Parts: sequence; C-alpha cells; structure tokens
Amino acid sequence: MKMVFEKNKIELESHGYSITSEIYNETEVAEIIKTIELTEANNKSFLKTKDLFAIRQLMNQIPNLLEQICNDKFLNLLSELGGKDYFLTKAIYFDKPEESNWFVAYHQDLSISVKEKSQVDNYVNWTFKKGQYGVQPPISILKNIITLRIHLDDTNEENGALKVLPNSHTKEIYRPSTINWDEEKEVICNTNKGQVMLMKPLTLHASSRTTNNKQRRVIHLEFSNKELANPLEWIERKEILFN
Repeated sequence: MKMVFEKNKIELESHGYSITSEIYNETEVAEIIKTIELTEANNKSFLKTKDLFAIRQLMNQIPNLLEQICNDKFLNLLSELGGKDYFLTKAIYFDKPEESNWFVAYHQDLSISVKEKSQVDNYVNWTFKKGQYGVQPPISILKNIITLRIHLDDTNEENGALKVLPNSHTKEIYRPSTINWDEEKEVICNTNKGQVMLMKPLTLHASSRTTNNKQRRVIHLEFSNKELANPLEWIERKEILFN
C-alpha cells in the first residue's frame, strides 16, 4: 500500500490540510465510539457542558483506544505523511452535541502540552488549564507536527466542520486580526464518518455553531518526531508500533 496517500501528503504540505478516503469502516467507528462511551467521565481531564464534551489526554485516559485507532490504513497514512519515527504527542476527543451553540473563531494551534513547567529559551506563553501545562514552542516544533482528526460522524458546515484558510500555514505566526479577507479564501472541510482530516497546526482554522441537530464527534491527534528542549517532555507521548 506504499504511497496510497501521496496526494494527501502533497495537499497537506502545499495547502496545510487534506481529507483522506475512508480509513475506518462502520464497524470500526462503532467500536471506537463504544470504547469511549464505556469510560467514566469522572476526572479533571473531562469537560462537559451543554455545548461540548471533551476528553483531554485521551490515550492516558483510555489506553486501549490507541490500538483500535492504529489499524493498517491509519499506520500507512501516518508512515507516509511523516515516517515511522513519528510518535503521538496529544490526543483529545471532542463531542459537539446536536444542539450546540459552541463555535471556534479563526486561530492557529500554537500551544503544546507538557508534563511540567520549566523556563526554557524560546518556549513562551505558558498556561495551566484542566491540570496540564501548555506552552508555545519554537516554530520549528510547530512546523513538524502533523494533526490527524478522525471523524466519527458525517460533518459539514451545519454541524461544525472545520473551515480553513489554505496556505495560511506558510505565513508562520498569522494573527487572526490581520487576516486580509480580500486575499484569503475560506474552505469548508466536509468530512464523512471514517475519514481523517489532516492539518498543519499553523493552518488558520475555525468552526461554526451546529444548526442541523446532528452530532459531531472527532478524535484530534497530534504527532511529531521532535524532542523538546531539556527538561521539557510531551505530556502524552506514545510510541506507535508500525508494521
């Protein structure tokens, strides 16, 4: 299956995003959802409101989920995108309920999650939310990260599909307040259940409120092959067992 995802790799590098063909069939999606739903939402890694249910450090909370996610197609995808030295650095589950009014304005994903705070050159804008530290690393770390968003529901503009600004990742730190809408063209990333949306963290992206009373469940995964400056460590580093 070598280079099955060559087109996706080219699109990701050039446009900052891409959408794959089906990676998970109906049965695999159902099993993933079942595993998540059987988990008790009883600690600080869980966030539940009328607009959003989220699980941070997903693979720390549900360790057996990683094996379910890493089917042959997924492993081939990750291997072709980055290489077999890439490892998981972050995993979040998002469930946008049917009547959610939650929306996300345009932004870049500039923060990574680390185990402990330590003052290190070029690591800035520290935060501490829901029991974990966030920090903005050097631009070289952000450029190296690959985001894979596994869609567990059909998703379009009416239930929170991501909107992106193609090629915005090439501008490095691109403040939303400086977006020139005469030049930028928004793209809505409609994604079917079982497909994976690929994205660069520096790609400007947003999502709208739900208007069609349909659920939107997504597993957001970030991968890298870069170590952080000593003594910083990725909070959710998991090695991937490639075939």
